Amino acid sequence: MSDGDGNWNLLQRVILPSSGQVDTIPLYVDAGSVNGVRLVENDTMYRSPKKVEDKLRLLSSTPREAHIEDLLSRTSLRVVAGDRLSLGTYFNAFPASYWRRWTNVRDIRLSVRTKGDGAVVVYKSNARGSLQRVASERVTGEQESTFELSLKPFGDGGWYWFDLAAGSSELVMLGADWSTRERPRNARPGSVTLEITTLNKPDYCLSNLRTLSENLEVLDAVREFLIVDQGSQKVADEPGFDEVAQRFGGRLRIIDQANLGGSGGFSRGMYEAVESGNDYALIMDDDIVIEPESIRRVLCFADYCRKPTIVGGHMFDLYNRTVLHTFGEVVDAYRIQPALPHEEMQLGHEFGVVNLRQASWMHRRVDVDYNGWWMCLIPTEVIREIGLALPIFIKWDDAEYGLRAKEAGYPTVSLPGSAVWHVSWADKDDLVGWQAYFHERNRTITALLHSPFPKGGRVLRESVQQDVKHLVSMQYFTEHGRIMAMEDLLAGPEHLHRLLAERLPQINALRERYPDAQTKDDIDDFPHPKVTKGPHRSVAAGMPAKKDLIPWALRTVVRQLVQKPAPNSAEFPQAVLAHRDNRWWRTAGYDSIVVTNAEGTGASWYQRDPARLREMLAKSTRLHWRIRNEWEQLAARYQAAAPRISSIDAWKATFEKHTIADSKDKS
Repeated sequence: MSDGDGNWNLLQRVILPSSGQVDTIPLYVDAGSVNGVRLVENDTMYRSPKKVEDKLRLLSSTPREAHIEDLLSRTSLRVVAGDRLSLGTYFNAFPASYWRRWTNVRDIRLSVRTKGDGAVVVYKSNARGSLQRVASERVTGEQESTFELSLKPFGDGGWYWFDLAAGSSELVMLGADWSTRERPRNARPGSVTLEITTLNKPDYCLSNLRTLSENLEVLDAVREFLIVDQGSQKVADEPGFDEVAQRFGGRLRIIDQANLGGSGGFSRGMYEAVESGNDYALIMDDDIVIEPESIRRVLCFADYCRKPTIVGGHMFDLYNRTVLHTFGEVVDAYRIQPALPHEEMQLGHEFGVVNLRQASWMHRRVDVDYNGWWMCLIPTEVIREIGLALPIFIKWDDAEYGLRAKEAGYPTVSLPGSAVWHVSWADKDDLVGWQAYFHERNRTITALLHSPFPKGGRVLRESVQQDVKHLVSMQYFTEHGRIMAMEDLLAGPEHLHRLLAERLPQINALRERYPDAQTKDDIDDFPHPKVTKGPHRSVAAGMPAKKDLIPWALRTVVRQLVQKPAPNSAEFPQAVLAHRDNRWWRTAGYDSIVVTNAEGTGASWYQRDPARLREMLAKSTRLHWRIRNEWEQLAARYQAAAPRISSIDAWKATFEKHTIADSKDKS
C-alpha cells in the first residue's frame, strides 16, 4: 500500500481505460475546456434536478472525448499542444467526502508526474456542486508536482481532481496518485477471498477470470480467487479455462454445488473467507465486466474505515457503458422497497452527456443502507457477528444483510470510483415469471424482520395490489408463484434452508400448466391475431386517472370474473403487444394477447381464464388476511429464527449436503 515513500501510503491511482474499454473514456478523462458551471442559488427556474441539468447543457460547452491514441497506458496519457484534459471524472476524481466521513484520514497528497511543458491545476467541489480552484503549478521537462490537501471542508460532500493543460508542445502525464500519511486501522493490509457466484454463464465468468489474471499486480491482497459454480454448464469446461487458471499460481479454486441461488452462492463465499482466516469476503456477480482497480480501492477504503464497514461498488449499464445505473440505495422502511437516498438523485446518469463536474447532485455524499452484491466487500468480523445471508435464494438477500449489519452498528458505504458494468434493471422484468415467488416472499420476510411500522406499513396493501394487477393481466403463472410464496411464508422460517434447492425446480415444473409461462422464439410461432369485439384499450392509452382508478379496477375485475372470454380467443390472439407496452391497464382489456419479453428473446400467449381468476383471487385474499392477522406472531418467529438460520453452522450443514465437488480436495 506504500507508494514508494515510506511516509506516504497510496489511496488511489489515476487510471485510464483498458484497450477493450474505449467506449468508457468519459468515465476516466474529459477533453476540452469545460470546468463545470456554478449555479445561481436564487434561480428558481432551475430548482428541479432535471432543469438544473438542462441549464448545464445550455451554459457549458459540450465536452468532447479524449482521443484514444492519446491514452498511452493504464496510467499515462498525452495532452496535445494547446489542449486541456481533466481528470475530474468518475474514476479519477478523489471522493473526498467519503474519506472524510468514514475514515480518520484528514490530509492527503496529490502527486502528478509529467514530462513536457504546461500546467497542473487542482480543483475541489462542495456538497452543492460548486467548483473551486485550489492550486496550480507550471511544469517543464520531467518532474513531479505535489499538492498537500485537507479533507476538513468535506463534511457533507465534495471531490478533489486536477486538470492538465499543455503549452506550446505536448504534455505527458506519466502517472498520478492520491496518498496519505495516515495508517490503516490495522497494522497490515487486509487479506481477501474474492468469490464469484455463477450459474450457466461460463463465458462471462471466464472473461472475468481472464481480466483478473491480467491484473494480479494490483490484487496482491487477494489470497484466494473462488468460483462457486451452481450451474450445469461448468466454467472449468470452457475452452481456454486451463490456460487462464494457471496464471493464478494456485490461488484459484472452484466449488461445484447445487443451485442455492445468490444467497447460497454468496454465503458460500462468506463462509470460505471466514474458514480461510481472511479479513474480507469480496463477492461479485458472474455477468459483469470488472474494473480491476475498483477491487484495490474498496479494499484500501475498508482498511482505513474507523470501524469494520461493508464497502461496495456502483453499477454501470453493461450495454451503455457510460450510464451509471445506481449511485446508492436505501430501503424505504414504510414500503420495504429500494429507494433513492435523496430527491436530487437520478437513475441512469449519462456521463457522456453530463460529466461529473456538471452533475451537481453527485457532489453530495450519499449514505446508503446496503450495496448490491454485484460487487461488495464484507469484513469477516461482521460475518462472524451477524452471520451469513438469509437462505432466501435470489431476492432481497443483499438489502436484508445491509439492514441487519446497520442494526448491529456496521455501516455500508457505496464508494464512488469503484464500479462494475452489469445488465441494468431496465433490461429485465423480474417481477413477472418464476422470480415473482422470491420477490413476494423475501420482501415480506424483510418486512417481518426490519419494518418499524405496524403490519409492515404498506407492504401487504401493495402486495394485494400487485396480485390484482397480475391477475387482470392474465399472468397466472406469476400469480401461482406469489400464492406459493405466501403459503411458504406462513409455514415459517424453519423451512427456508430446505427450500433453497427445492423451490425453483418446483416452480418451473408448473410452466406447462400456464400459456403465459411458455415462451416461443418468434411472433410467427403463434396464430395470426384476429380482432374481436371487446373493451380493448389502445396502446396509446395511459393509466386511468387517479380519481377513476378504483372504479375502473372494480369494473375490470368484475368483468373478468363473470364475462366469458371472446369467441375463438383460445384459438387466436386478439393482438401482439411489445414488452414496453405490457402494462396491466392495457392487457386487462384483452381476452387473448401475445406479449414479447423484456430480453427480446421471445413471446408468450396470455389467455383470460375466469375460473382461474376466481380461484386465485380467493386464495390471495385469504392468505393476505391471514398474514395480516398473524403479523406480530410471524414477526416474532422470524426475528427469533434469523440468527440461527443465517449462522455459519446452519449454512455449513447446507453446504455439506449440496456440495458436488471442491477443487481443493482434488489430488
